[in-house]
Amino acid sequence: MAEGENEVRWDGLCSRDSTTRETALENIKQTILRKTEYLRSVKETPLRPSHGLSNAVSLDGLNKLLAHLLMLSKRCPFKDVREKSEFILKSVQELGIRIPRPLGHGPSRFIPEKEILQVGGEDAQMHTLFADSFAALGRLDNITLVMVFHPQYLESFLKTQHYLLQMDGPLPLHYRHYIGIMAAARHQCSYLVNLHVNDFLHVGGDPKWLNGLETAPQKLQNLGELNKVLAHRPWLITKEHIEGLLKAEEHSWSLAELVHAVVLLTHYHSLASFTFGCGISPEIHCDGGHTFRPPSVSNYCICDITNGNHSVDEMQVNPAGNVSVSDSFFEVEALMEKMRQLQECRDEEEASQEEMASRFEIEKRESMFVFSSDDEEVTPARDVSRHFEDTSYGYKDFSRHGMHVPTFRVQDYCWEDHGYSLVNRLYPDVGQLIDEKFHIAYNLTYNTMAMHKDVDTSMLRRAIWNYIHCMFGIRYDDYDYGEINQLLDRSFKVYIKTVVCTPEKVTKRMYDSFWRQFKHSEKVHVNLLLIEARMQAELLYALRAITRYMT
Repeated sequence: MAEGENEVRWDGLCSRDSTTRETALENIKQTILRKTEYLRSVKETPLRPSHGLSNAVSLDGLNKLLAHLLMLSKRCPFKDVREKSEFILKSVQELGIRIPRPLGHGPSRFIPEKEILQVGGEDAQMHTLFADSFAALGRLDNITLVMVFHPQYLESFLKTQHYLLQMDGPLPLHYRHYIGIMAAARHQCSYLVNLHVNDFLHVGGDPKWLNGLETAPQKLQNLGELNKVLAHRPWLITKEHIEGLLKAEEHSWSLAELVHAVVLLTHYHSLASFTFGCGISPEIHCDGGHTFRPPSVSNYCICDITNGNHSVDEMQVNPAGNVSVSDSFFEVEALMEKMRQLQECRDEEEASQEEMASRFEIEKRESMFVFSSDDEEVTPARDVSRHFEDTSYGYKDFSRHGMHVPTFRVQDYCWEDHGYSLVNRLYPDVGQLIDEKFHIAYNLTYNTMAMHKDVDTSMLRRAIWNYIHCMFGIRYDDYDYGEINQLLDRSFKVYIKTVVCTPEKVTKRMYDSFWRQFKHSEKVHVNLLLIEARMQAELLYALRAITRYMT
């Protein structure tokens, strides 16, 4: 009776056919009730020492199944599955077995649950999107439930991710998930690591590889250096990095495989930024997402507080610290006024090329001195750090220790004219999907700013995008970088730089302290800009190196 979660077939629950789901649910119910009856009978008979370990393993296996059922009862887009999962859990409880309950308060630690769309409360169009996501992954994850503030982007994101992980491509399925683990681990993102460990095993990956990168095939180990540099200092990538991977004898990568791997690495580096930037909570069925402890009188016990699982209502009394509502209201008005003045200046005069270049260098230099007051080293947990080497290697600014990095001019190598076609040539259709995602994130607008409507936000969106690229040394000749200091205040710059460069250091205080009068949906929108600008910056450096190797 020591079997775990894998003996249950969950796949039938992803079907759009209700009869198929009903059959799958009945099989799951019978398996779980059988295990429950076994454990109950063991409780009632005298325990022999030899049975202790066996019974503990059986209980652990049952608990994993119950945690998965709890997730389905809260997160499955199909109402019949939610209701039947809840019914099975209650049946188990009536037999005297403790059942789990969710920990925390919803998909994000930064956004009150009541402001996030509840599963079961979606309209028909959104239901289709949820059902597609659930069918592809067997879950409706917390990232999806936070991104749903922006359905147009979410649809493009899910389509791209599905293609990268599950459709025909140069890399086998288990390699794809392992590369996702490697990429997320560089930022100590246990949320993504845990999800892809499960997916890796589900598609037949060798469990031994999960003991550490050194136990994976040499071909994947060789990717470790590119993963490291791409995640933290992409401006250092050269054609020699590419050559080392393509000419490694029996461990060589093909060009098509390498492009697939690069896209996966950049996708998951950026997704780690989103995970930390929006305070994504652990999935209900994963570690940290549920507990088997009974609730206390106040609905959480003292151990929840020490673990950071606070009552949302109590913890968010004053999310903006001591700043009054009127102060943050005036911040919005001041930002609107700056946008109006900058537009007038644009119309009246245009700076010379020399002046524009000088302003870029000033902004690039100043961005090095933007860091948080709680900027301290985060030591990676062993279960995450084993998926990568050189744990001390992290983000470093350009000109530290007198090292000069040449400016990357978009006019010489850009996504639209160079990167897009290279990706599409070596990994068909993916260039198109990524390009669509970039455009949606960059152009997405509802013409609102906090409480204001009918606002042209293009100037602000461009400033955010270009500031991120500026931090990576990427320059647009036609952009006046003097606008960035006018539009992005210090607390916002700290948040941007932390999310993009060292996301594992993001705190709720940072999230709360920028744009205090803006809605959570607008802050999620900012995160979409951040992750897409970061992904494009990493891709530009990697693809330029591949192009240089090829020519």
